[in-house]
Amino acid sequence: FAGVAGPSPRTAVAAAERAVAVARACRAAGGERVEPVDEPVHSGAVWNSGHRIDPFAVPRGEWTAPLAAWSRELLAAPEVAHVHGKLKVADETTFYADLAGTTVLQHRLRIHPQLLAVGVDDRTGAVATLRTLGPPTARGLEYLAGEGWDWAGEVAAIPAHLGGKLAAPPVEPGRYDLVVEPSNLWLTLHETVGHATELDRALGHEAGYAGTTFATPDGLGRLRYGAELMTVVADRTTPHALATTGYDHEGVAATSWDLVTGGVLTGFQTDRATARAVGAERSTGCAYAESGLRAPLARMPNVSLRPAPGGPSTADLVAGVARGLLVAGSDGWTIDGRRRHFRFTAQRCHLIRDGRVVGQVRDAAYQGETTGFWGSLRALGGPEDYRVFGADLCGKGQPVQASAASHGAPPALFAGVEVVNAAREAGA
Repeated sequence: FAGVAGPSPRTAVAAAERAVAVARACRAAGGERVEPVDEPVHSGAVWNSGHRIDPFAVPRGEWTAPLAAWSRELLAAPEVAHVHGKLKVADETTFYADLAGTTVLQHRLRIHPQLLAVGVDDRTGAVATLRTLGPPTARGLEYLAGEGWDWAGEVAAIPAHLGGKLAAPPVEPGRYDLVVEPSNLWLTLHETVGHATELDRALGHEAGYAGTTFATPDGLGRLRYGAELMTVVADRTTPHALATTGYDHEGVAATSWDLVTGGVLTGFQTDRATARAVGAERSTGCAYAESGLRAPLARMPNVSLRPAPGGPSTADLVAGVARGLLVAGSDGWTIDGRRRHFRFTAQRCHLIRDGRVVGQVRDAAYQGETTGFWGSLRALGGPEDYRVFGADLCGKGQPVQASAASHGAPPALFAGVEVVNAAREAGA
């Protein structure tokens, strides 16, 4: 493999010559022979992620105007002392060709507006922050106008949430039932299932950077990952999702497949070099390089938790909890090198008492062991409350490469999860 930034006939020839030189050097170095799995030829393929307003075709003022308006609205609220706004836009055009005859031209666009509001208690000096929950998405500038997310509604609600967070009492450590909203659960999926089911990681290829995984090929069809309610699907086909594409960077057509079915490990994320390790005849199409200056790695697709048909709403889940927390918005996390033991915090945690939300608590972090946590899953919301969030900057490899992936989930109820007071543990 070899790539270039800004392809032209001249640089394409140079890349082909360099690819041959790399192949000869690798053969001379020896090592285990790699036999990539087959893939049908896709000649002349073209794919576009789709958008209505190209951000790069309009004045930059159209990028900043919504952020400025939202910032002014927030700063007019007495609960808000400071606002930080940012907008990330990525435009990626790639051309792929191989000796089998596949040629693919693709264009992907993604965008992520974000606001951070800061509140200060003048009496105590306490500080609280709150981020917008609107996720990164594969859309154009129309996203800022409300297509795909209710920005106006979210911005209007931030001051009250921030004021409640400032006034909230610290959480009391203990076991709680958790109603976890998709805006928080996506990150738990990303870390405990997404990274854990990367086959190259399971084979030890990532051990020097971000660790290995407890989910190994000998557990296929046997490893109890979670409750029977749990089915996790990987795909590169969900509309507007960050990892969605037509073909990967080995010319493999996008598809979808199960990683966990009925609570049991049933799949991995593969590229053409690793697929044979699990007896697969085709790759799942997960090869991706962040630019023409890097070789493709097996990178995470969209990884999502299926909702329950006819499942309960968030309000219904809360109504069934005697003592618990309603958890929303991703924040900090940590996880060990085997993807087993973790801790996650949230933007907002509301105390649930006798089926009712009774106010926010602060400094809460939930922790556990991956299979134990997913084994405590008691209920899943339905398709009406299913939402897609995601990470637009996920690192992997040496040298490190960045990629993006989306994660859909319904609200979910977990029983008896350990909750700690993170600030108290840190001595704050």
